[in-house]
Amino acid sequence: MAGGRLRVWVAIAIVIVCAGADRAAAQNFEIAPFGGIRFGHVFFDPHTGYPLETGAAPAFGVSVDVPLSGGMQVEAAFSHQNVHVTVPGQPFPTTARVRIDVDHWQAGGLQEFGVWNRARPFLTGVLGLTRYGTGAENAFRFTAGAGGGTKLYVTDRLGVRLEGKVFATFLDADGTTLACSSGRGCVVALHVDVAWQAEFTAGLVLRLH
Repeated sequence: MAGGRLRVWVAIAIVIVCAGADRAAAQNFEIAPFGGIRFGHVFFDPHTGYPLETGAAPAFGVSVDVPLSGGMQVEAAFSHQNVHVTVPGQPFPTTARVRIDVDHWQAGGLQEFGVWNRARPFLTGVLGLTRYGTGAENAFRFTAGAGGGTKLYVTDRLGVRLEGKVFATFLDADGTTLACSSGRGCVVALHVDVAWQAEFTAGLVLRLH
């Protein structure tokens, strides 16, 4: 537990330091630590092929946004979650309770609307990697996410960020050749296992100039 928390805080520090390095190149940037709830699937049972449901579990992290123009921002984000899943036993009908650490490392864009108002609705899209950790073993998979929310500014530099997001993590893919024609290529059926998660978070927004 202590080692996992240390990795999370180190990751947050790295993101903040990287944002500070960009300060000279941008007029301002935003740091938003957040916390909330995430639920959905985290992995697929290799024996049955069915997704492992986690239920709802806390998630927290930090995002850094660098404004460009017209309400567009470049965003980098890190989030962490501890979940417990029940894995069916094979070949005997016994089950095991397994703890999995789920980390999202993502980058993308955010589009604000009504940039001259205190309330600023936004949409966001991100791409990145998800780390699944169980003890000493780790697995990394490609993830895409999209969502939206609003920023409510109390002052010019301080506000609240409310957000909902959906993540699709691509676990495994395999293709099967259905038919081939000389000189015209082949028809291939592609099967992809996708783990879906949704999260709702709230956090503070600090704008630095």
